[in-house]
Amino acid sequence: MNDLRTEILAIAENPPDKVPAGFYELFARFLKALEAGEIRSASKLDGKWVVNTWVKQGILLGFRYGKNQTLDASGSFHFFDKHTYPTQEVPGVDRNIRIVPGGSSVRSGSYIGSNVTMMPPMYVNCGAFVDDGTMIDSHALVGSCAQIGKRVHLSAAAQIGGVLEPIGATPVIIEDDCLVGGNSGVYEGTQVGAGAVIGAGVVLTRSIPVYDIVNQKVYRGSVEEPLRIPAGAVVIPGSRPISSNVFAREHALAVSTPIIVKYRDDKTDASTMIEELLR
Repeated sequence: MNDLRTEILAIAENPPDKVPAGFYELFARFLKALEAGEIRSASKLDGKWVVNTWVKQGILLGFRYGKNQTLDASGSFHFFDKHTYPTQEVPGVDRNIRIVPGGSSVRSGSYIGSNVTMMPPMYVNCGAFVDDGTMIDSHALVGSCAQIGKRVHLSAAAQIGGVLEPIGATPVIIEDDCLVGGNSGVYEGTQVGAGAVIGAGVVLTRSIPVYDIVNQKVYRGSVEEPLRIPAGAVVIPGSRPISSNVFAREHALAVSTPIIVKYRDDKTDASTMIEELLR
Protein backbone atom coordinates (compact mmCIF):
# COMPACT_ATOMS: atom_id res chain seq x y z
CA MET A 1 0.00 0.00 0.00
CA ASN A 2 3.02 2.32 -0.06
CA ASP A 3 2.18 3.67 -3.52
CA LEU A 4 -1.40 4.40 -2.46
CA ARG A 5 -0.16 6.15 0.66
CA THR A 6 2.30 8.28 -1.33
CA GLU A 7 -0.38 9.36 -3.81
CA ILE A 8 -2.89 10.24 -1.06
CA LEU A 9 -0.37 12.36 0.83
CA ALA A 10 0.64 14.16 -2.36
CA ILE A 11 -2.96 15.01 -3.26
CA ALA A 12 -3.59 16.26 0.28
CA GLU A 13 -1.21 19.14 -0.50
CA ASN A 14 -3.26 20.26 -3.50
CA PRO A 15 -5.66 23.24 -3.40
CA PRO A 16 -9.10 22.18 -2.14
CA ASP A 17 -10.94 23.89 -5.00
CA LYS A 18 -9.27 21.98 -7.83
CA VAL A 19 -9.72 18.24 -8.35
CA PRO A 20 -6.34 16.64 -9.16
CA ALA A 21 -6.09 14.64 -12.37
CA GLY A 22 -6.88 10.97 -11.79
CA PHE A 23 -8.16 11.52 -8.26
CA TYR A 24 -11.47 9.69 -8.62
CA GLU A 25 -9.78 6.55 -9.95
CA LEU A 26 -7.28 6.71 -7.10
CA PHE A 27 -10.05 7.20 -4.56
CA ALA A 28 -11.96 4.20 -5.91
CA ARG A 29 -8.85 2.07 -5.27
CA PHE A 30 -8.57 3.60 -1.81
CA LEU A 31 -12.17 2.69 -0.93
CA LYS A 32 -11.67 -0.84 -2.25
CA ALA A 33 -8.62 -1.29 -0.01
CA LEU A 34 -10.57 -0.06 3.03
CA GLU A 35 -13.50 -2.38 2.30
CA ALA A 36 -11.14 -5.34 1.84
CA GLY A 37 -9.47 -4.65 5.20
CA GLU A 38 -6.11 -4.10 3.50
CA ILE A 39 -5.78 -0.67 5.11
CA ARG A 40 -7.44 0.78 8.21
CA SER A 41 -7.46 4.07 10.10
CA ALA A 42 -5.81 2.62 13.22
CA SER A 43 -3.72 -0.48 13.94
CA LYS A 44 -2.38 -2.15 17.08
CA LEU A 45 1.42 -2.24 17.06
CA ASP A 46 3.43 -3.66 19.96
CA GLY A 47 0.37 -3.54 22.19
CA LYS A 48 -0.49 0.10 21.43
CA TRP A 49 -3.06 1.54 19.05
CA VAL A 50 -1.50 3.80 16.42
CA VAL A 51 -3.37 6.13 14.05
CA ASN A 52 -2.73 5.71 10.34
CA THR A 53 -3.11 9.40 9.59
CA TRP A 54 -2.76 9.01 5.83
CA VAL A 55 -5.84 6.76 5.78
CA LYS A 56 -7.91 9.36 7.62
CA GLN A 57 -6.52 11.98 5.25
CA GLY A 58 -7.70 9.88 2.32
CA ILE A 59 -11.22 9.65 3.75
CA LEU A 60 -11.32 13.43 4.14
CA LEU A 61 -10.23 13.89 0.53
CA GLY A 62 -13.34 12.00 -0.54
CA PHE A 63 -15.45 14.66 1.15
CA ARG A 64 -13.31 17.49 -0.19
CA TYR A 65 -13.65 16.50 -3.84
CA GLY A 66 -16.99 14.69 -3.75
CA LYS A 67 -20.10 16.19 -5.36
CA ASN A 68 -23.50 15.87 -3.74
CA GLN A 69 -25.87 13.75 -5.80
CA THR A 70 -28.77 11.34 -5.62
CA LEU A 71 -27.54 7.84 -4.80
CA ASP A 72 -29.14 4.63 -5.99
CA ALA A 73 -31.80 3.35 -3.60
CA SER A 74 -34.76 1.01 -3.69
CA GLY A 75 -38.45 1.62 -3.10
CA SER A 76 -39.36 4.93 -1.51
CA PHE A 77 -35.94 5.57 0.06
CA HIS A 78 -33.90 8.46 -1.34
CA PHE A 79 -30.31 9.25 -0.42
CA PHE A 80 -28.22 12.29 -1.21
CA ASP A 81 -24.49 12.14 -0.52
CA LYS A 82 -21.05 12.77 -1.98
CA HIS A 83 -20.67 10.83 -5.20
CA THR A 84 -17.33 9.60 -3.87
CA TYR A 85 -19.23 7.56 -1.26
CA PRO A 86 -21.71 5.38 -3.17
CA THR A 87 -23.68 2.71 -1.36
CA GLN A 88 -21.35 -0.15 -0.48
CA GLU A 89 -21.97 -3.51 -2.06
CA VAL A 90 -21.28 -5.59 1.05
CA PRO A 91 -19.96 -9.09 0.20
CA GLY A 92 -22.68 -10.64 2.36
CA VAL A 93 -22.84 -14.17 0.93
CA ASP A 94 -19.08 -14.53 0.51
CA ARG A 95 -18.39 -13.61 4.14
CA ASN A 96 -21.61 -14.99 5.65
CA ILE A 97 -22.68 -11.48 6.64
CA ARG A 98 -26.30 -10.95 7.69
CA ILE A 99 -27.89 -7.55 7.14
CA VAL A 100 -31.48 -8.08 8.25
CA PRO A 101 -34.06 -6.04 6.29
CA GLY A 102 -35.34 -2.88 7.91
CA GLY A 103 -33.46 0.30 7.08
CA SER A 104 -29.81 -0.43 7.93
CA SER A 105 -26.96 1.21 6.03
CA VAL A 106 -23.28 0.43 5.55
CA ARG A 107 -21.37 3.31 4.03
CA SER A 108 -18.59 2.88 1.49
CA GLY A 109 -15.08 2.73 2.87
CA SER A 110 -15.93 0.59 5.91
CA TYR A 111 -14.83 -2.99 6.47
CA ILE A 112 -17.29 -5.69 7.51
CA GLY A 113 -15.71 -9.00 8.52
CA SER A 114 -17.01 -12.54 8.17
CA ASN A 115 -20.01 -13.77 10.17
CA VAL A 116 -21.09 -10.26 11.19
CA THR A 117 -24.79 -9.84 12.01
CA MET A 118 -26.54 -6.48 11.71
CA MET A 119 -30.05 -5.92 12.99
CA PRO A 120 -32.26 -3.10 11.69
CA PRO A 121 -31.95 -0.21 11.77
CA MET A 122 -28.24 0.38 12.33
CA TYR A 123 -25.47 2.35 10.64
CA VAL A 124 -21.76 1.83 9.94
CA ASN A 125 -19.87 4.92 8.76
CA CYS A 126 -16.88 5.26 6.43
CA GLY A 127 -13.49 4.20 7.74
CA ALA A 128 -14.98 1.92 10.39
CA PHE A 129 -13.57 -1.59 10.84
CA VAL A 130 -15.93 -4.29 12.13
CA ASP A 131 -14.15 -7.59 12.69
CA ASP A 132 -15.36 -11.19 12.41
CA GLY A 133 -18.28 -12.52 14.42
CA THR A 134 -19.51 -9.19 15.73
CA MET A 135 -23.18 -8.34 16.20
CA ILE A 136 -24.52 -4.81 15.69
CA ASP A 137 -27.97 -4.61 17.20
CA SER A 138 -30.92 -2.35 16.36
CA HIS A 139 -30.41 1.43 16.46
CA ALA A 140 -26.67 1.00 17.04
CA LEU A 141 -24.09 3.30 15.44
CA VAL A 142 -20.50 2.58 14.45
CA GLY A 143 -18.98 5.99 13.80
CA SER A 144 -16.39 6.97 11.22
CA CYS A 145 -13.03 5.21 11.70
CA ALA A 146 -14.19 3.33 14.83
CA GLN A 147 -12.40 0.01 15.26
CA ILE A 148 -14.56 -2.89 16.47
CA GLY A 149 -12.89 -6.21 17.33
CA LYS A 150 -13.91 -9.82 16.91
CA ARG A 151 -17.02 -11.28 18.59
CA VAL A 152 -18.16 -7.91 19.96
CA HIS A 153 -21.84 -7.32 20.74
CA LEU A 154 -23.05 -3.76 20.30
CA SER A 155 -26.45 -3.88 21.99
CA ALA A 156 -29.56 -1.98 20.96
CA ALA A 157 -29.01 1.78 20.68
CA ALA A 158 -25.30 1.56 21.57
CA GLN A 159 -23.47 4.54 20.12
CA ILE A 160 -19.82 4.19 19.10
CA GLY A 161 -18.65 7.67 18.24
CA GLY A 162 -16.57 8.56 15.22
CA VAL A 163 -13.29 10.45 15.25
CA LEU A 164 -12.26 11.59 11.78
CA GLU A 165 -10.74 14.97 12.63
CA PRO A 166 -8.17 15.92 13.66
CA ILE A 167 -6.45 13.24 11.60
CA GLY A 168 -3.96 12.49 14.38
CA ALA A 169 -6.66 11.66 16.92
CA THR A 170 -7.14 7.98 17.78
CA PRO A 171 -10.65 6.76 16.92
CA VAL A 172 -12.84 4.84 19.35
CA ILE A 173 -11.50 1.31 19.88
CA ILE A 174 -13.59 -1.65 21.08
CA GLU A 175 -11.33 -4.69 21.35
CA ASP A 176 -12.19 -8.38 20.95
CA ASP A 177 -14.97 -10.09 22.94
CA CYS A 178 -16.46 -6.93 24.45
CA LEU A 179 -20.13 -6.50 25.30
CA VAL A 180 -21.43 -2.93 24.95
CA GLY A 181 -24.80 -2.60 26.65
CA GLY A 182 -27.94 -0.96 25.35
CA ASN A 183 -28.22 2.84 25.29
CA SER A 184 -24.56 3.21 26.13
CA GLY A 185 -22.15 5.59 24.43
CA VAL A 186 -18.41 5.37 23.80
CA TYR A 187 -16.96 8.60 22.44
CA GLU A 188 -13.88 10.81 21.93
CA GLY A 189 -11.35 8.11 21.15
CA THR A 190 -12.04 5.96 24.22
CA GLN A 191 -10.32 2.57 24.12
CA VAL A 192 -12.13 -0.42 25.63
CA GLY A 193 -9.87 -3.38 26.41
CA ALA A 194 -10.56 -6.95 25.31
CA GLY A 195 -13.36 -8.77 27.09
CA ALA A 196 -14.72 -5.70 28.88
CA VAL A 197 -18.42 -5.37 29.63
CA ILE A 198 -19.90 -1.88 29.31
CA GLY A 199 -23.23 -1.92 31.14
CA ALA A 200 -26.45 -0.47 29.78
CA GLY A 201 -26.58 3.31 29.98
CA VAL A 202 -22.84 3.86 30.58
CA VAL A 203 -21.31 6.88 28.83
CA LEU A 204 -17.55 6.95 28.30
CA THR A 205 -15.75 10.09 27.11
CA ARG A 206 -12.32 11.64 27.43
CA SER A 207 -13.55 14.01 30.15
CA ILE A 208 -15.49 11.59 32.39
CA PRO A 209 -13.42 9.80 35.07
CA VAL A 210 -14.00 6.09 35.64
CA TYR A 211 -13.68 4.74 39.20
CA ASP A 212 -12.23 1.25 39.66
CA ILE A 213 -13.37 0.06 43.09
CA VAL A 214 -11.60 -3.27 42.62
CA ASN A 215 -8.10 -1.82 42.17
CA GLN A 216 -8.88 1.53 43.83
CA LYS A 217 -7.83 3.54 40.78
CA VAL A 218 -9.31 6.38 38.76
CA TYR A 219 -8.97 6.27 34.97
CA ARG A 220 -9.09 9.54 33.07
CA GLY A 221 -8.48 10.76 29.56
CA SER A 222 -6.64 13.96 28.74
CA VAL A 223 -6.01 16.25 25.81
CA GLU A 224 -3.08 14.04 24.80
CA GLU A 225 -4.37 10.61 25.83
CA PRO A 226 -7.74 8.85 25.45
CA LEU A 227 -9.65 7.22 28.26
CA ARG A 228 -8.65 3.54 28.47
CA ILE A 229 -10.86 0.87 30.03
CA PRO A 230 -8.85 -2.16 31.22
CA ALA A 231 -9.37 -5.56 29.65
CA GLY A 232 -12.10 -7.61 31.31
CA ALA A 233 -13.51 -4.68 33.30
CA VAL A 234 -17.24 -4.68 34.08
CA VAL A 235 -18.43 -1.06 33.99
CA ILE A 236 -21.83 0.08 35.27
CA PRO A 237 -23.47 3.50 35.70
CA GLY A 238 -22.87 5.14 39.06
CA SER A 239 -22.86 8.53 40.73
CA ARG A 240 -20.71 10.65 43.04
CA PRO A 241 -21.78 13.57 45.23
CA ILE A 242 -20.96 17.16 44.33
CA SER A 243 -19.10 18.32 47.41
CA SER A 244 -17.47 21.50 46.08
CA ASN A 245 -20.67 23.53 45.88
CA VAL A 246 -22.86 24.62 48.80
CA PHE A 247 -26.11 24.52 46.81
CA ALA A 248 -25.27 21.03 45.52
CA ARG A 249 -24.53 19.79 49.05
CA GLU A 250 -27.76 21.27 50.42
CA HIS A 251 -29.79 19.46 47.79
CA ALA A 252 -27.74 16.23 47.85
CA LEU A 253 -26.96 16.55 44.16
CA ALA A 254 -24.67 14.11 42.40
CA VAL A 255 -23.14 13.63 38.96
CA SER A 256 -23.16 10.40 37.01
CA THR A 257 -19.92 8.48 36.74
CA PRO A 258 -18.99 5.03 35.41
CA ILE A 259 -17.78 2.52 37.99
CA ILE A 260 -15.75 -0.66 37.47
CA VAL A 261 -17.40 -3.00 39.95
CA LYS A 262 -15.61 -6.22 39.02
CA TYR A 263 -13.58 -7.96 36.36
CA ARG A 264 -15.01 -10.54 34.03
CA ASP A 265 -15.24 -14.09 35.35
CA ASP A 266 -17.03 -17.35 34.53
CA LYS A 267 -20.33 -16.02 35.86
CA THR A 268 -20.11 -12.92 33.68
CA ASP A 269 -19.26 -15.04 30.65
CA ALA A 270 -22.22 -17.34 31.30
CA SER A 271 -24.58 -14.37 31.24
CA THR A 272 -23.37 -13.41 27.75
CA MET A 273 -23.31 -16.87 26.17
CA ILE A 274 -26.73 -16.25 24.61
CA GLU A 275 -24.88 -14.17 22.01
CA GLU A 276 -23.66 -17.34 20.32
CA LEU A 277 -27.21 -18.59 19.88
CA LEU A 278 -28.10 -15.51 17.85
CA ARG A 279 -25.39 -15.95 15.25
